[in-house]
Amino acid sequence: MYDKIAQGYNRLHEEEQLNKLKVISKVLKINKSDLLLDIGAGTGISTTYFDCECYGIEPSLEMIRNGKGKLINAKAEAIPFKDKTFDIILAITSFHNFSDFGRAILEIKRVAKPECQIVITLMKKSKNLELMKNRLLENFKMRAIDEEKDLILYTE
Repeated sequence: MYDKIAQGYNRLHEEEQLNKLKVISKVLKINKSDLLLDIGAGTGISTTYFDCECYGIEPSLEMIRNGKGKLINAKAEAIPFKDKTFDIILAITSFHNFSDFGRAILEIKRVAKPECQIVITLMKKSKNLELMKNRLLENFKMRAIDEEKDLILYTE
């Protein structure tokens, strides 16, 4: 699906993504030495936003070809990094696209350092919103910010 809209993705969604990132930046404590993973990175809007070392994983090759930053072709259910690698993990409006969000949660836990900051945004109109939210809250101690189109869940 995203291969078809990759060329126009930023034109369609960049402003909305940047607005979410502004909200998210208020709850994150970022050090220049932090390693950040953006899951479902799309064209890399989030991977070039923060002042630290950022990597993005994205299953759509066309999104990567039209993207910027350190983007790797991979899925949330099989993150190609070692255990306990990341200080910050983001999934901005991508969680509803995961084929198995239970497996993705296990992968997030695996690659997260013990004090990792995690931010996941869920589309309010997603048919699995409550299920995804409940599964995340079962696995992580998170707070919520009710944003216009998304629910932003973050660890403290």
